[in-house]
Amino acid sequence: MLLGIFSGQNEGLLFGVFGAVIILFLLVDLGVFHKKHHKVSQKEALQQSLFWVLVSMVYGGLIYFFGEGPDASFEFFSAYVTEKALSVDNIFVILLILRYFSVNEEYYHGILFWGILGAIVFRAIFIFVGALLISKFHWILYIFGVFLVYSGIKIFNEDEDMDIEPEKNPLLRYAKKILPLTSDDRGGKFSVIENGKRFFTPLFLVIILIESTDLIFAVDSIPAAFAITQNEFVIYTSNIFAVMGLRAMFFLLANVLDKFYLLQKGLSIVLIFIGAKMLLEMSLIQQGLSYIFGTEHIEIPIFLSFGVIILVLIGSILLSLAFPKKPELVNQ
Repeated sequence: MLLGIFSGQNEGLLFGVFGAVIILFLLVDLGVFHKKHHKVSQKEALQQSLFWVLVSMVYGGLIYFFGEGPDASFEFFSAYVTEKALSVDNIFVILLILRYFSVNEEYYHGILFWGILGAIVFRAIFIFVGALLISKFHWILYIFGVFLVYSGIKIFNEDEDMDIEPEKNPLLRYAKKILPLTSDDRGGKFSVIENGKRFFTPLFLVIILIESTDLIFAVDSIPAAFAITQNEFVIYTSNIFAVMGLRAMFFLLANVLDKFYLLQKGLSIVLIFIGAKMLLEMSLIQQGLSYIFGTEHIEIPIFLSFGVIILVLIGSILLSLAFPKKPELVNQ
């Protein structure tokens, strides 16, 4: 169900390109560049980040040329940028988890690799279940819109400091009960066989925790994508391209997140905007506005939405750099 923006042939071609790119680079990444554990440098992280941004831009260009007009391409980039921005909070939580378990930095890449594989699968399930529900119960979009506005207001008013309490995670607690665990990471392995019995290391628990937190973040990002477009192909590809670049962005931003302290505020404004846009364009609300104000059909063009998203996020970053936190506030 691609809502008619692609022909059958173009749809198959874009799916094929998408699948080939993701599978190829996952295999190359694991089998060539990171065959051995090592600490990822800032230079390597920057190169990988730029690579995934470039690949995503090229793919957005393919959507432009093989779709019917620029709307699908703008939808792709809008959903991609929004997911990228939402990933910043995800990065911060992942960093807290890794530090909480005192994970050696050499093992970060392997953990994030398998975390991303899980995200690819779970995001697909979330998106296609969401699309199925919307096709059956269109009113769910109203819930998405209200939820996004609520989430944006909640994030805007939240304190920037974030604490994690892994011991309260029910999935982690259950895993500790049923899995035989080792006392150390066994040289970066997730499981080992000793005396004919399989044991799992603390690194396996870290993956479980990261996967479960990604599901929580998907609760924000998936409705946000549906607020931009109801085309599940555009939603999934933009989401996964953003997720594929998450690992490199983690290594690039892990030590400088505090500098972009206003990005959270910018993200909250984006969520409020796209939630309000979704609600504004719903037929029932359109009828109400028409009755009250005598207005015609209101629709915010996708290119304008994309411009607002970019402007708000870039503005929050520039303001963070122009008006940095005071040292005493950073250290609190």
